[in-house]
Amino acid sequence: MCAARKQDDDGLIAVAGEGRAVALFRLVLAFMLVVMLAFALVEGWRIWRDYRHAFSNAENIVTNLARATAQHAEDAIRQVDAITATLAERLEGDGFDHINRPRLHALLAKQKSIMPQLHGLFVYGPDGHWIVTDQALIPANANNADRDYFVYHRDHADRGVRVGSVVRSRSTGDLIIPISRRLEYPDGSFAGVLLGTIKVQWFVKYYGDFKIDERGALVLAKRDGTILVRRPFVEPAVGRSLANSEIFRNHLPYAAEGVAEAVAVVDGTARLYAYRALSSYPLVVEAGLSRESIVAPWRHDAIKSLAVLLFLLLGLAAFAGVVLRQLRERITIERALHQAHQTLKALALTDSLTGLGNRRRLDAVFEAELKRARRQGYPVALVMLDLDYFKAYNDLYGHPAGDQCLRRFAEVLQQALKRPADLAVRYGGEEFTLLLPDTDTHGAEVLVVEVQQLLRRQLLEHGGSPLGRVSFSAGIAVGDLAREGVTAERLMAAADGALYQAKRQGRDGFCVAANAGVGVAP
Repeated sequence: MCAARKQDDDGLIAVAGEGRAVALFRLVLAFMLVVMLAFALVEGWRIWRDYRHAFSNAENIVTNLARATAQHAEDAIRQVDAITATLAERLEGDGFDHINRPRLHALLAKQKSIMPQLHGLFVYGPDGHWIVTDQALIPANANNADRDYFVYHRDHADRGVRVGSVVRSRSTGDLIIPISRRLEYPDGSFAGVLLGTIKVQWFVKYYGDFKIDERGALVLAKRDGTILVRRPFVEPAVGRSLANSEIFRNHLPYAAEGVAEAVAVVDGTARLYAYRALSSYPLVVEAGLSRESIVAPWRHDAIKSLAVLLFLLLGLAAFAGVVLRQLRERITIERALHQAHQTLKALALTDSLTGLGNRRRLDAVFEAELKRARRQGYPVALVMLDLDYFKAYNDLYGHPAGDQCLRRFAEVLQQALKRPADLAVRYGGEEFTLLLPDTDTHGAEVLVVEVQQLLRRQLLEHGGSPLGRVSFSAGIAVGDLAREGVTAERLMAAADGALYQAKRQGRDGFCVAANAGVGVAP
């Protein structure tokens, strides 16, 4: 009987041991699956973040390129504009019957020598014949009355400078951009044309100095879409129209500058473009990087990262086998489980789009902060902010642009908050909330004004807003925790009511909640 009892006890011990082993196996298996999934998700998020970062860097590059080429073009044309304006005033002041041609020729030649972009300077009479130029010799019977710029100035009284389409010089055969203005007799009648020409090759050389990818592009075009200069330079592309391109059709009419992805109408290459309209002349520049040049390095890194991830997952699988053979690794497994739990918990409290806390984060700290304020006797301010006309913004610019706008606004909020205890969360959609411990009404107002100023400096255009820029409305509620009845719900309701009051008053402003069930701190 004792032998039977001992056998039963041994069986129970074996079953219990087997049960513990099975339970441990299941625990390890479940843990490894969670960890592998977590690694895959984190690595996937990192790859997506790097993808967005690659495009963000590319946006900065093309924006800087567009700004530089626009400034270069504006400076070059302004110089020709200035010299032709001075010459026109001198010619009209001295009178066309008293032109000292040798002296004027010397002046034009000197101006050409000190302005590298100039191809030539010319004065034409009312019949189109050449009166004087910077060139040493005037071709026999030279006449430019058939040129587009001459016809325009003859038929229009406009005295401003005109940037024409590219033509081929009859004297040198070079491609040139004509910069012209009308000359008049004292009675206002047409006296001829003063012309300065800029070498297309001068722009081509300047654009060639930029280090962009082989399939990148730089374009200088007229406001109507006519191409003046393009890199890579292909002569048949000069004079082609971009009027039906994505940028000229869907972006330029609404914003003088910006960034857009588009397929080029000239060569069919998909690029990320930055465009910029010149402020003083009817010209537009575009700077583009091919999508492939942006994606290729990211793709290369992503493949390497996936290979590393695969290697890591295989290593984890091998580690799981060791754990099954060596039970003493249980503590290590439990610690890893705890770390994974903490990581997932942190992710659950963060808004993935903006990086701010989410509504759960606010709910988790709100009551605790009110209790702390009640114990220590300081006020708590709650600010609710809502981007104005945000649906119109999404409708006009698209949801990716809307997401970028939300991220930019979140960065503004983070920049404005100076104290570690202050909390900014994305409450939902385009609505954000600020929880400001130890802050009275004046302090909250100062902070909201600072956020307004920081947002305005971002120069975020909003064609769907009467203001023409992105703005927000805000409601402020301040709870005096020394009084009874101050709760998180009442503080939220008061701030929400103040927000809607601000919107009713015209938006782009803020209102402070009156004593709507909340003790208002001074």
